[in-house]
Amino acid sequence: MPTSPATVALTAAGIPFTPHEYAHDPGNTNFGLEAAEVLGVDPDQVFKTLMADVDGRLVVAIVPVSGKLDLKALAAAVGGKRAEMADPRLAEKRTGYVVGGISPLGQKNAHATVLDETAELYDTVFVSGGRRGFDIELSPGDLVRATRAAVAAIGR
Repeated sequence: MPTSPATVALTAAGIPFTPHEYAHDPGNTNFGLEAAEVLGVDPDQVFKTLMADVDGRLVVAIVPVSGKLDLKALAAAVGGKRAEMADPRLAEKRTGYVVGGISPLGQKNAHATVLDETAELYDTVFVSGGRRGFDIELSPGDLVRATRAAVAAIGR
């Protein structure tokens, strides 16, 4: 089984998951949609991990790869006023992952996390396993437990 800080964190927490490795096309920069296509999964069930700056602090947003992040809704979900996308280099430094492979799990630093409520429509969801070409499948409830995420309508 492939390992990453994400799989190590889930294993340590006793949370069940299914790893999915696939051949990432280095020319494809739409990482989440690539994962959905290669794994044969509905893009609404595959979630991307985005880092946003909300009033000067980094927040993790987990939204379907088929949509976009609603920055105003994210700010409201964490009691903030203003949100903007975080600098990718800062996101990499603070999470320990590279863009396109940032997992909401096993990050180097703990961050407030918000999961889009549509995750609850599925028995399982897919998130990055910590590198391009590696996704983790787990239940939305376990994802919330592992990341201490709030659940809110942050996608559009």
